[in-house]
Amino acid sequence: MGYLDRIDGYRDDIIRDLQGLIAIPGVAGDPVGDMPFGKEVHKAFEYMLDLGKKAGFETLNVDNYGGHIEFGGYLTDEEGNPAGRTDEAMGILTHLDVVPAGSDWDYPPFSGQVVDGRLYGRGAIDNKGPTIAAFYALKALKEEGFMPKKRVRLILGLDEEAGTGWKGMEAYFSKVEKPLFGFTPDAEFPAIHGEKGILIFELVKKLGKSTGKRAGVELRSITGGNAANMVADHARTVLRADSYEDIRESLEEYKKQTGYKLNAKGIGKSLEITASGISSHGARPEKGLNAISVLMGFIGKLNIINEDMSDFIDFYNSHIGFDLHGERIGCDLSDEVSGKLIFNVGMIHLDQEVAKLTVNIRYPVTLDEETVYSSMMPNLDKYDIGVVKLNHQPPIYVLEDDPLIVTLMNVYKKHTGDSESRPLVIGGGTYARAMENAVAFGMTFPGEPEVAHQKNEYVVIENLIKATKIFADSIYELTK
Repeated sequence: MGYLDRIDGYRDDIIRDLQGLIAIPGVAGDPVGDMPFGKEVHKAFEYMLDLGKKAGFETLNVDNYGGHIEFGGYLTDEEGNPAGRTDEAMGILTHLDVVPAGSDWDYPPFSGQVVDGRLYGRGAIDNKGPTIAAFYALKALKEEGFMPKKRVRLILGLDEEAGTGWKGMEAYFSKVEKPLFGFTPDAEFPAIHGEKGILIFELVKKLGKSTGKRAGVELRSITGGNAANMVADHARTVLRADSYEDIRESLEEYKKQTGYKLNAKGIGKSLEITASGISSHGARPEKGLNAISVLMGFIGKLNIINEDMSDFIDFYNSHIGFDLHGERIGCDLSDEVSGKLIFNVGMIHLDQEVAKLTVNIRYPVTLDEETVYSSMMPNLDKYDIGVVKLNHQPPIYVLEDDPLIVTLMNVYKKHTGDSESRPLVIGGGTYARAMENAVAFGMTFPGEPEVAHQKNEYVVIENLIKATKIFADSIYELTK
């Protein structure tokens, strides 16, 4: 077990290399030249491949869509002498792109600043910290002289968070055979044996022009949110009216009654109202506060001139509001295995022609997408709201007694002493869906707060080291 001692010796290197990776603000974007997900994610990709090359690993870049760092797969004869290599592989799937940083951080989101044993930065726990941990797990095994019987392949994805349908992973696996089994360190401990299905779609209503000359408030625009899979931490509307005194008074009363944070200021002849919420992962909206819902709750108190806009706002407040499980929109679905459906409005855009919500749903593992969509249609049809389907990831479910789950659970228990925890089903979506016989494994420990996709995202350094040891031992047990 000398490789575990080596990991303790890597501590400073692990911190340094994670800080270097976090310093690259890798939010996947539009293609730039031969970089399909933009310059910053490409820089992060090159950074990891360079670490792999310097450590003596084999590396592969598949047309800048993704790649891997690998070693092992050594075959021996009866006397234990080298006799070639196998093509069979174990995969550890990670991603280098991150969600947008958002606002109101206490420490710069791309600094990797260490404070009180925590390393702060966007991607610290999702998924750059786990990527570095997995890399150093491989490095410790390699430098200790371990010769795995299967190739161990750290697979680097570039668009997991981007809502692209994982085009990068699709392109990578079009050129590289899928591993026989593996895990992705992109969730929590202990092992994850199920992930809910994921839907990303838009709810769209076309807006007609205002009719008549009735007095009221002219709604110019509404915007808010950063990504479908984030709870929106900000939202903004611009209004026009003959007088803003009543609106300001109503806003102050709303703030007093709810405790929500909103602000109004004049912009030329218009009034801008902004709402602040609390960001969190779209799979765990109960950890945040949706600024879109905060703002829509207030707008619903105003006399909006445009009838279509008024109907849309009424729809939102009557059938979405602060619901987390689709209760009033009609998709409050659940099963015994994975619990309730999760509903999150990630973004809103309203202008003079169209109103659009970007929604992220995590549905139970025993259901299917059509069940979810059909359950909402009666309420959507009443308001003449259409659905634009953007992305679907079917659920995955592995039995608890599967050998992969059993091995990972045993390693976890060995390193933590936690004999009570059982495999989990989560609402998050990971690269475990990208291949057969893969599950999520780590790296948030039980009892740790959920900080992925939130401001002040961080990783506890001691837990980063512990997770590296767990990953190393898991690789050893699965490939010895």
